[in-house]
Amino acid sequence: MKKISLIGIGKLGLCLALTLEKSGYDVLGCDVNEDYVKLINSKTFQSDEQGVNELLIKSKNFRATTNLRECCDHSDMLFVLVATPSLPNGKYDHSQVDRVINNVLSLERPEKPKHFVICCTTMPGYCDEAQSKLEMHNYIVSYNPEFIAQGTIIRDQARPDMVLIGEGSAEAGDLIQEIYEKSTLNEPTFNRMSLTEAEICKISLNCFLTTKISFANMIGDIARFSGCRPDPILKAIGTESRISPKYLGYGYGYGGPCFPRDNRALAIYAGEKGVEAKISLASDEFNKIHLEYQVELFKRENSTDKPVVFDYVTYKPESTMLVESQQLLFAKELAENGYTVIVKERESVIQEVKEIYGDLFLYKRSEK
Repeated sequence: MKKISLIGIGKLGLCLALTLEKSGYDVLGCDVNEDYVKLINSKTFQSDEQGVNELLIKSKNFRATTNLRECCDHSDMLFVLVATPSLPNGKYDHSQVDRVINNVLSLERPEKPKHFVICCTTMPGYCDEAQSKLEMHNYIVSYNPEFIAQGTIIRDQARPDMVLIGEGSAEAGDLIQEIYEKSTLNEPTFNRMSLTEAEICKISLNCFLTTKISFANMIGDIARFSGCRPDPILKAIGTESRISPKYLGYGYGYGGPCFPRDNRALAIYAGEKGVEAKISLASDEFNKIHLEYQVELFKRENSTDKPVVFDYVTYKPESTMLVESQQLLFAKELAENGYTVIVKERESVIQEVKEIYGDLFLYKRSEK
């Protein structure tokens, strides 16, 4: 049985570990949280991510540790899935990846080369810097971010449209591709390129989607202010094979943990290279303006006499995350404009919303 090590088994890392284990790999995950590791190994950890609890219970060849040395010794293929949150300036914070690299460098140099596969989102150029630090320690750095959505991670990992591989070497690319060929249920397109090319590609793909969402909402707003229906217009546009209907619906603006920050990061990186990423900046700007139009249209068409019910206020229905949720911002604007707003959500989400907005809303527990 082939072995794989994962450094960082938070929500995304745990999903990948379980997906790989289900595919026949012997997987060891490393995390700094001892209590969390104990819950994983006792199979008593409970996740709100679809499919995780079931796969954890069924797993036979996945376990966790807090010992990085043990994790590095377990396999020649190390996937790194620690967090790279956004800094106040909009760039990604690589400090957790840096910490992993420094800790790996403090261990003995392996006799034969090992693969250090960075799966978290990074600023273009970072992986080349990581390679320069690790190459003398006999590690080959590759970049392999995933294109998943919170709430459907397991499903997205099983059937990706494409797999992006920034390969540190041809052999590294072959090994990563082989893992995906074994663990996916479909036949994704494999896109292999240099480290920096892959880093640019990762955030550019998400930025194209934000552009498409903002464009669709702009057309929808134009239609509604003209007394027309957005849906037939956008549906017709989407029938053009050059455009496609995906992400071309009228509705809330984009939010969540990836789209807004990737837009900002691409614009920052482009600016450092002397390129004005005006399309990404415009997508973000219209995303904010669209919320104002939504509120204005709602106020025109609805009095404050009847309560307004939101079936969810997370950034998407399948997720429990509130990060830059346009739904929640819309609910807030209505409540502050005199509407009685009822939020129907899961208990954990209700508690989080209460911590932010208190009694601004009425709450009703939803069984989702």
